[in-house]
Amino acid sequence: MKAWRVHANGEPREVMRLEEVPEPQAGPGQLLLRVRAANINFPDALLCRGQYQVRPPLPFTPGVEICGEVLDVGAGAAGEPGQRVLAQPPLPAGGLAERVVVDAATVRPAPEALDDAEAAALHIGYQTGWFGLHRRARLQPGETLLVHAAAGGVGSAAVQLGKAAGARVIGVVGGEEKARTARALGCDLVLDRRCDDIVAAVKEATGGRGADVVYDPVGGDAYAKSVKCIAFEGRIVVVGFAGGAIPTPGLNHALVKNYAILGLHWGLYNTKDPDAVAACHEELTKLAAQGVVKPLIGGRVPLQDAADAVQRVADGTTTGRLVVIPGAEQAR
Repeated sequence: MKAWRVHANGEPREVMRLEEVPEPQAGPGQLLLRVRAANINFPDALLCRGQYQVRPPLPFTPGVEICGEVLDVGAGAAGEPGQRVLAQPPLPAGGLAERVVVDAATVRPAPEALDDAEAAALHIGYQTGWFGLHRRARLQPGETLLVHAAAGGVGSAAVQLGKAAGARVIGVVGGEEKARTARALGCDLVLDRRCDDIVAAVKEATGGRGADVVYDPVGGDAYAKSVKCIAFEGRIVVVGFAGGAIPTPGLNHALVKNYAILGLHWGLYNTKDPDAVAACHEELTKLAAQGVVKPLIGGRVPLQDAADAVQRVADGTTTGRLVVIPGAEQAR
């Protein structure tokens, strides 16, 4: 079968190779899945660069979340051939491949309301948003939520979940095309970081109070602006550093202005509180069925174009999610 593999760290387009590899086999407690759709996440780029907190042995296959179809069930595993599921293939054998093997206990039913590409993009980004906004920040109806990179894969999820929670959502984007996308997602106010004064605009929109909750997957300058327009007893949720720069918080500033800086590493909940992850999936499935959340798909690409897709995500040029569809004859 075909799978993308990384033999040395570097830029995705330079180090990812599409190769023939042995067919995987389902062992005890495992499922063999046909990959129907593999969502590209920013960690895929970091894995290629060797900059992620997990460094799998070389060579490895990127791809941390998929929508798949059960082909074979290992001894003692729960599953039915033909079942459509969401899964996180364990590295080093990730999801940018035609088939993968996963632990049966870790898969979730794919929501019927979503197609393969949308389902593949639901799990990590939306779980991260849900835990960030509800578990960590305790977002309340009527509060103001400021979302950076609101037209991106992670940010767009937070926008939809914020609106579903009854918050007023301010989205920050880069460029008019992404501004149009953020408005279509439901942002009450959209700010363009390239030309708007973010701090002044947030304060004006909130009557001088500032944002109650900030959802920041960017870091760097986005974080620096956030602390200047955070409300009294506001909460800044640190989700990632897609901008490349990791900020150094001024704890004296947090003390004086009385706000909280909250870290969020969603993956820890899989081991620390798996029941909460399962409950969150049920909630997201309900929201999808109601049409309240629907992953924003910026492009569907065939397997042979996966390296370019990961590079585009690394470069920050995408809107919504890019999803790899193995077997697709052409990008849509």
